[in-house]
Amino acid sequence: MIRLNVFIQVSDANRAEVLGAAKELTAHSLKEDGCIAYDIFESSTRHDVLMICETWSNEETLTAHEKSAHFATQVGKIQQLASMKLEKFKF
Repeated sequence: MIRLNVFIQVSDANRAEVLGAAKELTAHSLKEDGCIAYDIFESSTRHDVLMICETWSNEETLTAHEKSAHFATQVGKIQQLASMKLEKFKF
């Protein structure tokens, strides 16, 4: 399995739009083959930090996810409005 923690740092001005894009990404991703878990978390101590936590069954399903149209669209929106940092774990 593969776990991704995607940290998103966003300004107050862009927060609602980034959160909307993240929710859209989550809704589509949860329907994909190989998606075990996909969720968005909001920091309770830093209003400017969100995190997407996703778990995939294997590298092939993660690669297919990264090639999907909804991934390109929604991640593209997020990248235009915020900064992102990725942590990847295999277990």
